[in-house]
Amino acid sequence: MGEGAAAPGRRRRTGAGVTLVAVAVHGRGLVDPAQPVFDADDEAVLRGAMAFETLRTYAGRPFLLDRHLARFDGSLAALALPPADGARELVALAVGAGPPDHVLRLYRGSHALVATVAALPPELEQLRAHGIALRTVDAGVPPALIARAKATSYASAFAATRSAVAEGADDALLVSRGSVLDAPTANIWARFGEELRTPPLGAGVLPGVTRSLILELAEVTEIELRLEELLAADEVFVTSSVREVMPVRAVDDQRFAPGPAAARLQADLRLRSTS
Repeated sequence: MGEGAAAPGRRRRTGAGVTLVAVAVHGRGLVDPAQPVFDADDEAVLRGAMAFETLRTYAGRPFLLDRHLARFDGSLAALALPPADGARELVALAVGAGPPDHVLRLYRGSHALVATVAALPPELEQLRAHGIALRTVDAGVPPALIARAKATSYASAFAATRSAVAEGADDALLVSRGSVLDAPTANIWARFGEELRTPPLGAGVLPGVTRSLILELAEVTEIELRLEELLAADEVFVTSSVREVMPVRAVDDQRFAPGPAAARLQADLRLRSTS
């Protein structure tokens, strides 16, 4: 479905508020962002079985690409999807068609391998200056069978985000049986004095690529984090490829002041992205 040549400069605004500026399909090259690229019988459409990766490109260079492709391969295996042969070439094609700094996404269903380029959310730096507010949402007991797969089956996670936003927050904080997991698209961190903590990997805690970098940039204790402990922290922040290191100003009714750990790690991340 959806044959078409790329339209230079044409953009597509999706239902998720993402502005696509370029789309590349393995075996077809650049296509018009307004054209559909997944067949109706693709497992991605039929059952939501699709692996994906999201990363940032700085000055035309995809950041931590090797780590993202390794996680992508792991997700494909967990979801029993075909390998992403040609992914690097597709990434290069898509990146070359976009602005120097953007959001790059890779998708793999049962038929198509797709790369998209989207504009960065314009509000990121304003949010970073003020911090984001999180509202706790009960995540129940997360399934463990594909715990480490990054799949597009985000219906429940985004339902949690909508619930949190409806209560005046910026995003949700997923909690299971009193234990903190993560945000729907970000990992969570808490500083207690000089000690930095984050929940260990497992069901409900995705192995974030930015998370892996933070573990290299700082001394971190990976330990179960109870909600009452998090609320008593000196500093809280989240990390993701798009948000980078984002301070948290509030969790429910508990407020937090901007802290030094998030500021230092954000600076370290940006330094690594340009090296």
